[in-house]
Amino acid sequence: MTLLFLSVAWVFASAGVAMLPIRQQFIPVALLLALAPVLLVLIALQVGWFMSLLGIAALVSMFRNPLMFILAKLRGQNPQLPQ
Repeated sequence: MTLLFLSVAWVFASAGVAMLPIRQQFIPVALLLALAPVLLVLIALQVGWFMSLLGIAALVSMFRNPLMFILAKLRGQNPQLPQ
């Protein structure tokens, strides 16, 4: 039951962060992205790996722009932020 509450809280937190302007999203998105693997491993252990894979798909879908930004930075590119 705790995993369910943690998962729902994470989803509501990520939806709340999505409503912030892009320049104010860096720290909350970093925290949510850092907590996501822990939550996905807990889901995999308690529910099963298939549900964890669905969670990974949802994570990539929700955080596609920050993940593309991080990927571009890791490649050595200099992506520009929108105004």
